[in-house]
Amino acid sequence: MTAGGLRAQRASAPPPAAPEAAATPAGWDAALALAYERRGPRTVLARNLHTGPLVVQKPLYPEGEALCHTVILHPPGGIAGGDRLAVDVDAGPGAEVLLTTPGATKWYKANSRTAAQTTHLRVGANAIVEWLPLETIVFDGADARTALSVDIDGPGQVAGWEIVAFGRGAAGERFTRGRFRQALEIRRAGVLLWAEYGEVGGGDGLLQSAAGYAGRTVSGTLWVCGGSVGDAVLAACRDAARELPARARAGVTCLPSGITLARCLCDSTEQARGYLLRVWTLLRPLYAGRAAAVPRLWAT
Repeated sequence: MTAGGLRAQRASAPPPAAPEAAATPAGWDAALALAYERRGPRTVLARNLHTGPLVVQKPLYPEGEALCHTVILHPPGGIAGGDRLAVDVDAGPGAEVLLTTPGATKWYKANSRTAAQTTHLRVGANAIVEWLPLETIVFDGADARTALSVDIDGPGQVAGWEIVAFGRGAAGERFTRGRFRQALEIRRAGVLLWAEYGEVGGGDGLLQSAAGYAGRTVSGTLWVCGGSVGDAVLAACRDAARELPARARAGVTCLPSGITLARCLCDSTEQARGYLLRVWTLLRPLYAGRAAAVPRLWAT
């Protein structure tokens, strides 16, 4: 992905309800609106609105009642051409939330119809939100657009990642047709801290270029906004790349805006996830005040 900038904007007000959704000949419209509140020692899912095939399991508390784990489900199992998914998450002051998925997000062949998913995270004062979905697999012939926007209120903390596989490597499939577009914007108190946008076409020279993906089929990015990363922790994060195969590439950067980035290019989603997990394990105590605990669901 390439770096970019936007004029700073104020965060929009949360919607009163999830928009209506329906199956049409052009694809599914589906929406999920979640709101969390801190009530004493516990974070609760105070609002859960959905339309179409986009739902959550019941709130889970494997790390104690302060942190609410939420699993987002898309029952069709993949996103087809013409589908439009929207996820809206509002974490109120002091709420602590971890959101994930039970399996990979699959972008199917487009059949001449663009598919899209938008995600908006609002992080209240002193709230902590972790956006940790499992990997995204872009099928050959997919035409996909994803956008993630994050609005942080004051001293809120947020972390997230994205792992993208181009083609189904296990089946010998390559990404030779279609396109995949990504956008990520993070704001604190309405001020843009970081924005990144990218577009990859099937068979694009960028996939093989040394200045692009260098022949690797999987990319991974972990971003953390919050916590103070000292030299020792930064060095440990960079050392985490030593466990990757020689063909993989990885690096860690601390931006002046206070955002820490870890990136990798790998030959499998397992390599990318393993590396990002090692870095996340080092950074989580700094922004969340707790040791890393991998969601049990990922082991099933």
